Amino acid sequence: MSLVARLFATTNVDKLRALSRQKILRRALTAKDLVAIGLGTMIGGGIFTTVGTGVKGAGPAVIISYLLAGLTSFFAALCYAELGAMVPIAGSAYTYTYATLGKVFAWIIGFALLFEYGISAAPVAQQFSASIQDVLKSVGVIVPAWASSSNLAIHGAWWLPASWDLAHSQCDIIAALFVLALSGVLSLGIRESATTNNIFVVLKISALIVFIIAGASLVHLSNWHPFNPVGWGKLTPFGGAAEGNYQPFGIIPISALIFFSYIGFDTATTTAEECKNPQYDVPMGVIGALAIGTVIYCATALVLVGAVPWSKVPVKDPLIYALAPLHMPVLNWIITIGVLAGTTSVALASLLGQTRIFYVMARDKMLPPAVAKVHPRFKTPVITTMLTGIAVAALALIVPLTQLLYLVNIGTLIAFAVVCAAVLYLRKRRPDIPRSFRVPFVPLFPILGIIFSSFLAIFGLSRTTWLWFGGALVVGLVIFFLYGYRHSNPDEIEPVVEPEGLQEYV
Repeated sequence: MSLVARLFATTNVDKLRALSRQKILRRALTAKDLVAIGLGTMIGGGIFTTVGTGVKGAGPAVIISYLLAGLTSFFAALCYAELGAMVPIAGSAYTYTYATLGKVFAWIIGFALLFEYGISAAPVAQQFSASIQDVLKSVGVIVPAWASSSNLAIHGAWWLPASWDLAHSQCDIIAALFVLALSGVLSLGIRESATTNNIFVVLKISALIVFIIAGASLVHLSNWHPFNPVGWGKLTPFGGAAEGNYQPFGIIPISALIFFSYIGFDTATTTAEECKNPQYDVPMGVIGALAIGTVIYCATALVLVGAVPWSKVPVKDPLIYALAPLHMPVLNWIITIGVLAGTTSVALASLLGQTRIFYVMARDKMLPPAVAKVHPRFKTPVITTMLTGIAVAALALIVPLTQLLYLVNIGTLIAFAVVCAAVLYLRKRRPDIPRSFRVPFVPLFPILGIIFSSFLAIFGLSRTTWLWFGGALVVGLVIFFLYGYRHSNPDEIEPVVEPEGLQEYV
């Protein structure tokens, strides 16, 4: 095969569909479980981490930012639902891309998913750390300033290690230890069940509902005026952040930031092989999680900016601050428990999701078999899990929260655009494949998904974020040409026989 032919070689969709019918993984999940799984990953660190910054950067118009991010996710969700029902096999966007656009694009998306699943655990861990520090402070324990938050001091070019001033930097010790602890649990073989996941979801959503109900009594309509005090933002390519400041300003940049809150609804597609009826369960799970999450986010934002003048909303613990006038400590504890439950489950699911992606890529020989080598006793890919945990812990330790959010969002937005393109491709090339769920208004909706995702990535994210992603992608492509390009053969795809430790997680 020529170089170009090998780069764009695709897997056989019919073979993937046949593999999905092999009951290697236990099929026990329903649409309800998938909604809970999507909400379990989607609701948690995102809303608690970004809503304060969102209000600071957009004022009451943060609601438009949430709606814009939700609309972008909606178009992608429809495309995920069609592909997930048509090819119900593990691997999510990576698998869909390999079946449509070819090997090199599959690698790029697999690399982008590293940002969505792996790196996303870092900012969530930082939110967990902030909540734990508040709990410790309430009992008189103060974490030293140098170990309480992440801030890498840089004097000069950011890409030169010589410019990094570690002596005057701050690190988030609790966040790093939190990631390592979760990685250790995953390595030993977690037996997380759908029931346990549902309990986490109930705790998180209950905390937000309590905030909405309790905070509604504090809402003053005057706080919603002026509704858009900051404007739409600097609508220039790669101008998402204010110059010299990581705080974005305007509806569009904030939408690109709070987009982090929506990440996770597509997690339902990674469990397609474990559904009783994937053709029905996957679309209902993906769209249901997104719809419920969007309603909760918009209601939370409406109450927050109605209860507190937007200019006074703090970046840290904005929900607790908004309920302070009620003088009810029990509400603070409910919110705190919701944050701790949410961040724990989201970080756990994100780290495990990254393990699944690596496992599928190793199956396809995009990565060396050692990446997915299973420990003989624990029945989990210990080496991969711990290496991922160490890398994510390092990010949580030293990289500021907002920069981490940008890195996660850029990988996810690119993955969304490619999934939408995959639907268009398969509709054109393989119209004969049965589709139990079809994206309506094709080609309009997939094209809108591509446009919205690209728009937020280009106009909502900064040049620095793109440079970081571009540099990381170059490194990733070097690895691809050194190994994946030569070893991966789309004609030799085999079903995923996941280790026991992963089989038990749903």
